[in-house]
Amino acid sequence: MLLTGINHLAFITDDLEKTIRFYRDLLGMELVAGIGHEGYRHYFFKFGDNQVAFFEYEGARPMERKPHGAPTEEPQGFDHVSFTVATCEDLFRLKDKLEAAGIEVTGAVDHGIIWSIYFFDPNNIPLEASWDCMELLNAPAMEDVEPMAIAAEGAGPQPGHWPEVSEPTPREKMTASAGNGFEMRESFLKQGLGRMTDEYLEITGGA
Repeated sequence: MLLTGINHLAFITDDLEKTIRFYRDLLGMELVAGIGHEGYRHYFFKFGDNQVAFFEYEGARPMERKPHGAPTEEPQGFDHVSFTVATCEDLFRLKDKLEAAGIEVTGAVDHGIIWSIYFFDPNNIPLEASWDCMELLNAPAMEDVEPMAIAAEGAGPQPGHWPEVSEPTPREKMTASAGNGFEMRESFLKQGLGRMTDEYLEITGGA
């Protein structure tokens, strides 16, 4: 599999300060990087091997609050984010911490394979924390009143449904155009805040 995890989930905030207070100071995520210029900021928070990021810009507004998993006729492509906790004790430790901060928490709810609590961040983003109470021994494990034939094909990728790559990108053409955060690289390097990966140096010839 080429995909090894979620690099980051990106959201919008109208108030990055209250967002930092929530994700760093309350949830305990590490504020690891950010870029800002007139009317715009993009900051990253890390927890374990995962990251969430927030854009703050002029005109941004909080999203409309929608309960986790509640059906809607609005054209939304997002429902909620669930963070993993390692133990049942951690789940309730987080619940206690949120409630002590005056944040409304729903649950815990037993979903059969996980226990979950539900809450909202200051931007009305619906969040969940989940503890895996069951180890799945055979995937895909399904309990569906109308089973889909495609799910019965198996948990892994099924060959023959997409064309094979006929013209792979040669290494010398693996380039990328400069994006919004491009200029912060030199600043980070000069300040000793980061270093380029070995693969990057190999691909670019050390440029």
